[in-house]
Amino acid sequence: MRKTHLAPAAVGGALTLAVLLSGCVANNPASSALTVDITDDGCNVSAATAASGAVKFTASNKGTQVNEFYILADDKLRIVGEKENITPGATVDYVAQLSPGTYYTECKLGMVGAGIGTSKFTVTGDEVALSGTDKEQSDTAVTNYVAYIKEQTDGLVTNVAAFTAAYVAGNDDEARALFPTARTNYERIEPTAEAFGDLDPKIDFREPMATEDGIPFTGFHRIEKDLWAPAGFTPSTPAERQELADGLNANVKQLFDLVREKDFTVSLSDISNGAIGLLEEVATSKITGEEDEFSHTDLWDFQANVEGASVAYGNVRDIAVSKGDDGKKLVEKIDKQFDALNKQLAAYGSLDAGFVTYDQLSTQQVKELSDGINALSEPLSQLTHTVLGIAE
Repeated sequence: MRKTHLAPAAVGGALTLAVLLSGCVANNPASSALTVDITDDGCNVSAATAASGAVKFTASNKGTQVNEFYILADDKLRIVGEKENITPGATVDYVAQLSPGTYYTECKLGMVGAGIGTSKFTVTGDEVALSGTDKEQSDTAVTNYVAYIKEQTDGLVTNVAAFTAAYVAGNDDEARALFPTARTNYERIEPTAEAFGDLDPKIDFREPMATEDGIPFTGFHRIEKDLWAPAGFTPSTPAERQELADGLNANVKQLFDLVREKDFTVSLSDISNGAIGLLEEVATSKITGEEDEFSHTDLWDFQANVEGASVAYGNVRDIAVSKGDDGKKLVEKIDKQFDALNKQLAAYGSLDAGFVTYDQLSTQQVKELSDGINALSEPLSQLTHTVLGIAE
């Protein structure tokens, strides 16, 4: 679960992830390569305009705290793109596929609270249509990945219903067994939910994050706390359990409905950045064991994140290969590291048979997993540049 822009979800209308591909990828002129100077009280983008298509932002955190960089739609509510966990002293690249229009850029100090340095950002020019095989590959990637998202939300609704039914009935042993598998579908497509404003916090916020943002602590992790109640905690009453279950079911059903809106889609960069983001989340938060702090079922989440990243990557893999020798070499590295990481995770179990709980892993084993995740994250971080044809 990552911190997200806590704006109301734009429901009832067209809501799309990041920006629409519209079958187009622009060339990358110099004006589309920008820098972002981040400080504790500022977020300065080197230019207020860019050419449409793939826009590369090189963000440098010159402040004292971890920060995030956001691109918002013209309503300042919908998240068009984000780069998280930019640590002090770090310089990172983020590539967004932007259609002509008005956007806003901002940063978020500590990855919580209101944005800082919010500034208008204008994208101009015409979209450059792909031709021949490139367009066919892009259309296929988008179509297939949207279908995967819908499939996962279908499974999510079903599995959450079974999980919450056991929880409400007081069948805690059954509910504990169902908890990690009920989360699997969600963890595979978490970047999708994170794009829908405050829906992700309702479903998957941990207690410290809810407290920081002053919102109710609901969803998976509130129920998790009931099922693995820590010392001194008073579990929910039957009526409170029913309310929590109803809320979780309603929110996952809303996600199910949103991805079935007639004009819901994703862009090519959404797919590749989604793969990158899922691995980054494991590397920056889940590896610490803080995600499932009561149940210690983190390895189920790890595996689901890796699977989700693999599916997203698989949808754009052929496009990366088509970019020439550099693309082929990158794909070879990513394939190798995915295989290696999956073998590491298999040593501790599987989604079908179950995993050992995370608290049973030694410090050395956690380090080895962290090393494996980082070994995959490094080449995977280059995927969007390659797929969109941007030179490093």
